[in-house]
Amino acid sequence: MTGPLEGIRVIDWTQWQMGTVATAMLADLGAYVVHIEDRVRGDPGRALAIGGVPYDPLPNGKRAYFEINNRGKKGVAVNLKKDKGKEIVYRLVKNSDVFVHNFRQGVPERLGLDYETLRQHNPRLIYAAASGYGPKGPEAREPAFDYLGQARSGIMTEVGEPGQPPLMIWGGIADQMGAIMTSYGIITALLARERLGISQKVDVSHLGSMIALLGLTINRYCYLGEQTEGALERTRVRNPLYNIYQCRDGKWLCLANLQPDRQWPALCKSLGIEQLERHPKFENAAQRLENCEELVAIMDEIFIKKTASEWVKILKEAGDILCTTVQSVKDVLTDPQVLANNYIIDCYHEVLGPMKATGIPVQFSETTGKVNVTAPEFGQHTEEVLIEIGGYDWEEIAKLREEEVI
Repeated sequence: MTGPLEGIRVIDWTQWQMGTVATAMLADLGAYVVHIEDRVRGDPGRALAIGGVPYDPLPNGKRAYFEINNRGKKGVAVNLKKDKGKEIVYRLVKNSDVFVHNFRQGVPERLGLDYETLRQHNPRLIYAAASGYGPKGPEAREPAFDYLGQARSGIMTEVGEPGQPPLMIWGGIADQMGAIMTSYGIITALLARERLGISQKVDVSHLGSMIALLGLTINRYCYLGEQTEGALERTRVRNPLYNIYQCRDGKWLCLANLQPDRQWPALCKSLGIEQLERHPKFENAAQRLENCEELVAIMDEIFIKKTASEWVKILKEAGDILCTTVQSVKDVLTDPQVLANNYIIDCYHEVLGPMKATGIPVQFSETTGKVNVTAPEFGQHTEEVLIEIGGYDWEEIAKLREEEVI
């Protein structure tokens, strides 16, 4: 079964994470994605190191960072500083649907790869630019990485407990959210082109994407004029039935009951504290808020007596009590619910062999898409792409190699 984006061609001039993940998502959905890299240096993700030490090395000199962010793509290496290198991009763009980059403002213009130039070669082109702070304003040309996107958006003050320094969420959440919004913008622009026949530029940023992620928190301030308190200490939460509790096996149980008066009787019965159901300190949500520290301490003493999985079974059998275990990444890989929905899949990597990887988070009944976890070798598909999309012949390709264009 083909993917929903089968037949869509994407020219991917991106690096690092935000842009590369966006195009990898399109590849998962069936798009033909061509990842363009510098002829000499390549994508910096190929040689990512911290303090001179290779980051997440794999066999054969590969990096997990690059493989993850560029899975399922075609690899082309081009010298874009040469006119014939630019001409390659122009010819690829002419026969493609989308062009994506995440270089700072001014770089595409200097190289002749800006929207106005490329649309002359393809009036139907969807052009996507991913940046740190957006296309307008005093910082439009500023470079940015994920950490800055988290810092600027406000999310670092919303996580952790009061009194702690601002906390970063590991794993490039601003990059990942920016990638999601970039692919969302591209697909929306493709739909608009189909319906209205228009080409357009799509601008996405870390800052705008993270503000969207914090939509409820930020809009709450807009509507009410109130700053949220961020995360509260777990012993002082407003609702003890919306909290985490450590269990005998060291794992944490998460309760998430936003209508706690409904679940309170069943919870009392499950925990063996029926005598507290109508206790004046705890009989309703207002009283449990006022006496939350005392109730959390009581619940702590009870939950620590059984494992997290035992408590989940007990609570779910008791009735409509919303709960689950707090999982590690390792736990997620074997979660039956995750596996049943193909959120984690079994696949094959050309170097690593059989392995697991993230699947496609959106399910389609007819056009399923397919994950290819192997990223291209440096310049692996240069000839193939130039012939299939650019219309070059072997004689032209040989000359481009002699002239060090590819």
